[in-house]
Amino acid sequence: MPNSSIPVWAALIGSGLAGVLVAVQSRINGGLSQELGNGYVTAAVSFGSGLIVMCIAVLITRRGRSGLVRLRDEVRSRSLPVWTLFGGAGGAFFVLAQGLVTPIMGLALFTVGIVAGQVLGGLLLDRAGLGPGGRIDPTPMRVIGTVLAIVAVALSVGFGGVHGAWLMVFPVIIGVGVSAQSMVNGLVRAAAQSAVTSTFVNFVVGTAILAVMAVISVAVDGWPTAWPTAPYFYIGGVIGTLFIAVAAMLVRTAGVLLLSMSNVAGQLIASVVFEAGAPLAGGLTQGMIAGSAVALLAVVVAALPSRRRPTEG
Repeated sequence: MPNSSIPVWAALIGSGLAGVLVAVQSRINGGLSQELGNGYVTAAVSFGSGLIVMCIAVLITRRGRSGLVRLRDEVRSRSLPVWTLFGGAGGAFFVLAQGLVTPIMGLALFTVGIVAGQVLGGLLLDRAGLGPGGRIDPTPMRVIGTVLAIVAVALSVGFGGVHGAWLMVFPVIIGVGVSAQSMVNGLVRAAAQSAVTSTFVNFVVGTAILAVMAVISVAVDGWPTAWPTAPYFYIGGVIGTLFIAVAAMLVRTAGVLLLSMSNVAGQLIASVVFEAGAPLAGGLTQGMIAGSAVALLAVVVAALPSRRRPTEG
């Protein structure tokens, strides 16, 4: 068990800090999308830059290269299902939403929707036993936390913080996909015995999906003519490599739900700060503040009980 020596509290803190990075990535990609006027190209650029980093990481690390061999053998022997290699799809659609949806609804509100999806997805995936840590039955507090996360979405919409309640559907669905991404990346990491390998596979799949979408978009709308010169617009993919690697390393220790809980806590705090100081849309509203506060409460409530031992089967 590669991560058995990592305390749960340390895994949660690490995941929370990774959540801050996710909010930074969302702000960067949302800003780049506004500059380019094309969310599809933005997502492809972000994921593509991350793939370049991971190609270098695999080349220079012996564990990364040997992990690819182990992964190939695990898939060939059918010890690892082929579908687990497609976790990058969840990350691809998350990055795509950063460019398409965040500039419209704002970073804080987008994060509230992601929270609800991650909490719900984490609860269901842990209960189904699909994660690398086995089945983790939901406790009453985890169920309450999930309900609170859904209430947070309702509050955000009810206070008029979003232009059309239907927009919240996208981050909620994508949040479920992010939980699934953490789950399958944990399985790939365990099979490859390398976080570098699992992150590399994630970026290969995600970049391929987004590249196809970007090509179609450019064929229809043309190539963006104004590219920003500030370097920070192009580091979203690099930040993504850190987040995905941390999630793959820690999901076995914390479980899908608690990993999602701590991660979104970091996302929420950072997104509210960004929306207050460097907003993508109209800045903070009562709905965003109320929704973010309740979503953060959901994280705390769901993480309160001591973690039950995973059960096999």
